[in-house]
Amino acid sequence: MFRRRRSRLPDWAIPLCYAVPTVVAIFALPRFEHRFLPGFMAEISAPAAMAIYSAVGSGMLALTGIVFSLAFVMVQFSATAYSPRLVLWISRDPVIWHAIGVFTATFLYAIGAIGWVDRNGSGKVPFLSTWIIFALLLASVGMFVALIQRIGLLQINRMLSFTGEQGRQVIEAMYPRLDTAVALSQPEEFQKLPVTQTVFHAGRPQALQALDQQALLMLGSESRGVVEVVSSVGDTLVEGTLLLQVWGGRRLVEEDAWKKTFVTGSERTFEQDPKYAIRLLVDIAIRALSPAINDPTTAVQALDQIQDLLLRIGSRRLEIGAVRDSGGTLKLIISHPTWEDFLRLSFDEIRFCGATSVQTMRRMKALVSDLIHALPEERHEALRRHQKRLDSTIARSFADPEEQLEAAVEDRQGLGVTRSH
Repeated sequence: MFRRRRSRLPDWAIPLCYAVPTVVAIFALPRFEHRFLPGFMAEISAPAAMAIYSAVGSGMLALTGIVFSLAFVMVQFSATAYSPRLVLWISRDPVIWHAIGVFTATFLYAIGAIGWVDRNGSGKVPFLSTWIIFALLLASVGMFVALIQRIGLLQINRMLSFTGEQGRQVIEAMYPRLDTAVALSQPEEFQKLPVTQTVFHAGRPQALQALDQQALLMLGSESRGVVEVVSSVGDTLVEGTLLLQVWGGRRLVEEDAWKKTFVTGSERTFEQDPKYAIRLLVDIAIRALSPAINDPTTAVQALDQIQDLLLRIGSRRLEIGAVRDSGGTLKLIISHPTWEDFLRLSFDEIRFCGATSVQTMRRMKALVSDLIHALPEERHEALRRHQKRLDSTIARSFADPEEQLEAAVEDRQGLGVTRSH
């Protein structure tokens, strides 16, 4: 399932969209009031208006500098606790940039409106300009509250929940339930055909963020061959990377048309990439397990989210890479991660980095055991292999037999309530 995403404004352009109309309003609105509404004035003295406008302008400028200095310092500081790739998502939150825009607009309009107070010694204060400043001031307070709420997302518990939620959404969107019949690809169906067209990436390195499957099918029908997408969502495409190849095509399709079906960007996104959420959770866990931080409790909390994602993935049909037409003819093949791929990504690095942590080993033992009991039989073989690897890691990492026994206990909290099945 693919939706062509709307092109997003650059982050710096959002405050500009507030500043430019504000500057236009500064020059146009007071002149309009002065010329067409000369008797429509605010019931406030000119000295009081000057004091209010000056206080709003100078205070807003100081508030903008202080708030956003603290916000970005907090973002950088928090990057030491978990993956900097995840902090990037928070720093690009539109609320931050809209807040900068509102603060800038309030500052600019307050400063510009001062010139129309007591114009030509009239002692009058423009009515509309006064109320616009008060409205912008209230909007600034609202954006400040929203900004504080967004910064609160940087707390580790909320960050883990945010990452897990992104993973749950993409799993729900991409994979059908396990009892759903799906098309399977058989290599002999197409690999006996000649390769009639290949498409390579050209340009600077880019992350493959999504694929337009419908467009690929249309172009595949136009070429009258079988389209095999070689690159996977989440790959970094460098100069010369093979994107796709067409087997047995009877007509060449323009290379630019093929390339338009690949959505690329400077970093990976959650769209069509369920591995990315797990990747970020693993990053948080192994960073917490590093000797510099030594926080196994955070690793346990990350494993809580990983377990939930694996439960959802394990109950879904993962073999969705083959697409056939109504007649059963294979038309498109897209590479997707297997169950084993998800397990290796979820376990291997955490098992290696947390090998000497009793808390981490106990949580991982409980995690694998829970998955075996909750998921259908076809998922068990791979899980039992990772269960044996955990046992080997514990035996290798703890020389004392008693410590080995303690580390091998299943415990969902790591060091909480022991249990056995």
